[in-house]
Amino acid sequence: MEEKLVIFVQGKRVAVKYYSDDWPTNNAKLAFEKFVFTKTVKTNARTEAEVTLLENNIIIYKFVQDLHFFVTGGEDENELILASVLQGFFDAVTLLLRSNVDKREALENLDLILLCLDEIVDGGMILETNGPLIAEKVTSHSLDADAPLSEQTLTQAWATAREHLTRTLLK
Repeated sequence: MEEKLVIFVQGKRVAVKYYSDDWPTNNAKLAFEKFVFTKTVKTNARTEAEVTLLENNIIIYKFVQDLHFFVTGGEDENELILASVLQGFFDAVTLLLRSNVDKREALENLDLILLCLDEIVDGGMILETNGPLIAEKVTSHSLDADAPLSEQTLTQAWATAREHLTRTLLK
């Protein structure tokens, strides 16, 4: 699977995950993202996801307010599967941001969005496409303080470490 999951705001990436080595350098990735953005920015993908083929890559994309969501795959990938990944990701983000899907909310909740990406695809393998289930898994991660440190976000890990330090100092 050669998928890439990308969220853009006004042509600048907010969150991205690459699952292939087609673009080995950061400059190559940025050039590809700029190319995709400029080719799709004038389309009307606000009500439904759109599909296009650019440079032997299938691009599935959807725009909401000032955010642009993209899922890409190689030309041999199934468009319906890629579309279900995009829809699941979009549904999960919409639930997590309480239907307020815009740049400010996305940046304030970037940790949840990145967890969504991790719950959907792992190492290029699609794990889940059901938006409500993805959102549930992400919120259970963010609420579970007893989870192992390796499964906590950085903020949660700091809170856990601070709690443990406070307990040891008060003993």
